[in-house]
Amino acid sequence: MNYETPLASEDAALVDDASIQPGRRRWLPIAAGAAIVLVVLALWLSMREKPAAGGDAPVQTIPAVTVISPGSSAVARTVNATGSLAARVEMPVGVVGEGGEVRQVLVQPGDWVRAGQTLAVIERSVQTEQARSLAAQIEVARADAKLAQAQLDRAKALVARGFISQADIDQRTATRDAAQARVNVAVAQLAEQRARNGRLDIRAPAAGLVLTRGVEPGQIVGAGSGVLFRMAKGGEMEMLAQVSEDDLATLRPGNSAMVKPVGGSEQFAGRVWQVSPVIDPQTRQGIARIAVSYNAAIRPGGFASAAIVSGSGQSAVLPESAVQSDDKGNYVYIVDGKNQVERRDIAVGQVSDAGVSVKSGLTGNERIVETAGAFLTPGQKVKPEFRKAQ
Repeated sequence: MNYETPLASEDAALVDDASIQPGRRRWLPIAAGAAIVLVVLALWLSMREKPAAGGDAPVQTIPAVTVISPGSSAVARTVNATGSLAARVEMPVGVVGEGGEVRQVLVQPGDWVRAGQTLAVIERSVQTEQARSLAAQIEVARADAKLAQAQLDRAKALVARGFISQADIDQRTATRDAAQARVNVAVAQLAEQRARNGRLDIRAPAAGLVLTRGVEPGQIVGAGSGVLFRMAKGGEMEMLAQVSEDDLATLRPGNSAMVKPVGGSEQFAGRVWQVSPVIDPQTRQGIARIAVSYNAAIRPGGFASAAIVSGSGQSAVLPESAVQSDDKGNYVYIVDGKNQVERRDIAVGQVSDAGVSVKSGLTGNERIVETAGAFLTPGQKVKPEFRKAQ
């Protein structure tokens, strides 16, 4: 009977195994697999963590960031503006004399002319005959004056003999003087007519460039005909730059500028020669007049942009990647003495190929995060890697 007991136990175990349902057998390998995954995950996490100085607490990996210390450099303060191009001194040319029919137009827009050069010729046949008539009247007056002088000379010779009284001498002297005066009047009338004839032609008031022409041969012109030609005195041009009220206060006559006409790639050096003393109450802008030398690419009436150097100053210059912005404005991240990220609000100045100048908020001696600032948060611990600003 002692040998029968173990056999009974083994039979019971077999009976129990057989009684296990098939569904429960399928869950056993799934549970085992889940346990293995949890063990592997725990091992991976333990490999990422390092023991703290105390021995138990884990710490996260500290990201490395590139920082720069730009210092302070001389930066030109530039005012950007747009405006129209025009002749610096525009001269409208019209009819000075009595006018008439235009016989010839001698210039075209774009021609250079000298002072007094004839631009258009007016028909003058009537005026020419009037001048000839006046010239003939001068000869008549001179003949009368010559005769009066001869009569006076003969009378003076007869006075000593008693044939002519002193009263006759006085009368003949007056006749001679009147004849000479008529000569002078005729000469003055002829000179006046010749001056009028000279004013018939339309002439350039000064040397310069012809901009427009508004007259054709055969046209009848007069004092009310308006402007027939427009000229730029000396060919000098200018840009009427529209500048905001704040920027206008920083400009002075003599400031240098670079003017770029729309549609072209060339830039032309200029200089501010006048700053508007008034502000437009509607646009809150004023005009800075920039004088530029003549160039065929500068066409009056065109549009242009200008960069005006209003001065210079010392400021930090940062690469554009270092400057961040949000609803509160522009800012950068700096790394403090504890190697923690700190936000610093700044005011941005001129943006150029060299970078972004900082008007306020930085001294330039801070450690400034150059890149990856968008992935950092204030107070975060970082590992700074210093790079000297170029």
